[in-house]
Amino acid sequence: MVAQSMVAAVNLLLPQLSSSALRPSAAELMWTVDAYVIVFAALLIPAGAAADRYGRKGALLVGLGLFATGAVVSALAGTPAVLIAGRAVCGLGAALITPATLSVLTQLAPTAEARARATAAWALAIGLGGAFGNLLGGLAGQFLTWRALFWSMVPPAALLAAATARLVPRTARTGGRTDPLGTVLLTAALVALLFGIIEGPSYGWLSPRILTAFALAVLFTAAFARHALRAKAPLFDPRLLRSRRLRAATLGLATGFFGLFALFFVNSQFLQGSKGYGPALAGIALLPISVGMALAPRLTARLHDTPRPVVTAGLALIGLGLLGLSTAGAHTPYALYVVWLLIVSFGMGSCMPALTLGVLTSLPREQAGLGSGLGTSSREVGAALGVAVAGTVLASAGSGVADGMGAAFRVVGAAVLVGTVLVFRGYRPARAAVPSASPR
Repeated sequence: MVAQSMVAAVNLLLPQLSSSALRPSAAELMWTVDAYVIVFAALLIPAGAAADRYGRKGALLVGLGLFATGAVVSALAGTPAVLIAGRAVCGLGAALITPATLSVLTQLAPTAEARARATAAWALAIGLGGAFGNLLGGLAGQFLTWRALFWSMVPPAALLAAATARLVPRTARTGGRTDPLGTVLLTAALVALLFGIIEGPSYGWLSPRILTAFALAVLFTAAFARHALRAKAPLFDPRLLRSRRLRAATLGLATGFFGLFALFFVNSQFLQGSKGYGPALAGIALLPISVGMALAPRLTARLHDTPRPVVTAGLALIGLGLLGLSTAGAHTPYALYVVWLLIVSFGMGSCMPALTLGVLTSLPREQAGLGSGLGTSSREVGAALGVAVAGTVLASAGSGVADGMGAAFRVVGAAVLVGTVLVFRGYRPARAAVPSASPR
């Protein structure tokens, strides 16, 4: 939750940062946000694979140490460059923490039902991290300073490291050789893709810089696939993607977080720009989204053996909730606004555990770290794309936040429903082989 919260929290502090003694330029403000997201998302798969090979508890402890170090560097920063570097170190720590936590939980769970419960709890923490980040950023932005946000990350990281060292047992390692070339190629592909997605609204989607980034992402991905198919011990075997369930689950995770982070991005602007809420109140107003995320997994936990209806219904609720939010305006009662938030949150709480488990069960159990990294990377790419698409629609509306919000939620909601159909098709059961007729 702490690692995920930092994706959203800093966005609410940009006005305060821009007028601070650091005097960051527009580009430096942009990289204060993007350095964390790009490093975090690009290194999730290599970090998860490294945890499988060298030890999940060790990866978790190193990640917590790096996360706390990056937070201290950011809090003490005297120049924008130091702040950006601190954010990148935090992102590296988060990339180690996130897959290691899930892989430890699933390795220690003795039964399939226990693994389903552990996955649901982990998915809940990831989802709540975004809402918690909005609240924390809003409180810091209105009542404290941007430095206080980073200092507030240090004590939880230290306490979690102490608890991990004392309470978390070591799990079996896979060992084997590393794949440095594959790691470089896949990381470069994800960095190029994320740069293109995040900076697309700023530079223009058809600008040479963004088109070059997407072209590099394709080239590095092709180079990685070519290398991985020939390597004896690849970082990630592309042949695993032949699994229809794995493709559908990763698409579903990306689709859900596409909708959720578009909601976070638009919500803060709508509540502050149209409803007149302060940053702290805007963060508090989003808290009802945690209700559905907490309750839904308890209602759907027994259906982990039949994920298709749960996943489809959950993603559909997200899309329908976003379409409902598109009807809100400056005079919409907050109580009605909350109803749509609850629909989105119940959809997230229903489908995220099943989708996360779908990724993990599509891979060998000893590759839990890799599976966690793959699933979380899908989430972060979807989240970045959701913010980029919502930001592009908002900027092009040009007729006020409320009108732009309606258009953004309609586009994002429709996209989520299209993704729902694709995931539904991917989760269809395999056809049984038709026995050949015996000769007479």
